[in-house]
Amino acid sequence: MMIEDALHDAGIAEVEICASTKDAMRALSTRKPKLVIIDVHLADSDDGWAIAELVESMKPNAPRVIFSTGAPQDIPEQIAAMGPVLEKPYDAEELLAVVRQPRRTGLISRLRRVIR
Repeated sequence: MMIEDALHDAGIAEVEICASTKDAMRALSTRKPKLVIIDVHLADSDDGWAIAELVESMKPNAPRVIFSTGAPQDIPEQIAAMGPVLEKPYDAEELLAVVRQPRRTGLISRLRRVIR
């Protein structure tokens, strides 16, 4: 609830909460989110980071990924590199500060902008 309330308070109108990997997969197949906040431990899985791998495959318009977890050590290093990791418990302002940060861009993204 804290995440949903904080995002609404920040002016983000549409927020969808997915408690399971199955719910997240359904939402990603029907929506085009700009941001995905992922918990490592979901109702049906202890590898919620698999969703981050799916999101990463949605390039070039992949949503930003933020991890929200009480177990940051459980996220494989290469997956954690996909986005900021917030360790629970954290407050709404910390989440919003990360959400407001500009998206990190890699070399390929920067080159695409120059070529176009």
